[in-house]
Amino acid sequence: MFVISRIAAQVFKESVRDKVLYNLVLFAVLLISASYLIGQLTAGQDVKIIKDLGLAATQIFGLFIAVFIGIGLVSKEVERRSIYGLLSKPVRRHELILGKYAGLVLTLAVNVSVMAVALLAVLGYMSWVESEEFRKGWEAPAADPAMLVAILLIFVQLTLVTAIALFFSTFSGPMLSAVLTFGLYVVGHFNADLRNFENVVDSPVAATLARSLYYLLPNLAPFDVKAQVVHAHSVPVGYVLLTAGYAAAYICALLLAATFIFSKRDFK
Repeated sequence: MFVISRIAAQVFKESVRDKVLYNLVLFAVLLISASYLIGQLTAGQDVKIIKDLGLAATQIFGLFIAVFIGIGLVSKEVERRSIYGLLSKPVRRHELILGKYAGLVLTLAVNVSVMAVALLAVLGYMSWVESEEFRKGWEAPAADPAMLVAILLIFVQLTLVTAIALFFSTFSGPMLSAVLTFGLYVVGHFNADLRNFENVVDSPVAATLARSLYYLLPNLAPFDVKAQVVHAHSVPVGYVLLTAGYAAAYICALLLAATFIFSKRDFK
């Protein structure tokens, strides 16, 4: 555990020093702030616009951070040949994988927190400057605590995407890993369509293949509750726990697979 925490701390320090990371977070914060100006153009819908754009910005820029840093966690060490120095130390390969993953999850947590604070600050300002009569027309308060549920599920989704990026980086280069991760991210949001694929095709083989892919590929759609939160629909605690449990199980499977593949690689 000590080795994993040391590696995680080193990954976090390297990520914090990365200028690209700062640029992404800064751009996301600026976009969240700009959503206030955009919201002013839509009378009566300003809070909804700000919430929707703010959550979307947090998700998109968090995705870029997860992918572009995640794909380089292992492949960068191999390209720089620093992997030989790491493995020559008393560091097991599974500790390296888990430490890299934990470091990036910590980085994600800090950056998502920064974007969440920026979004809640904008919404808090909206609630402060608007009149009581105007606030009565909102479906939900500007600084709605339910926003934290949406942000939490975004973060959980990003930890799953990070595990996917790390998995691909154990056996492929950065470019291919990025393509595969983004591809799986897009497919994951339409995974439910595979379950009903048999209703639009006559081929039993294609239907069986689609159903198999439905259970094999990650289902990312349940993590997206932006619409429910923006329109003041409650998100049950049981739903959040079940979705988080699904993510945890899938992440464990990906990390086990990544560790197995990485342990079989020959770096001599």
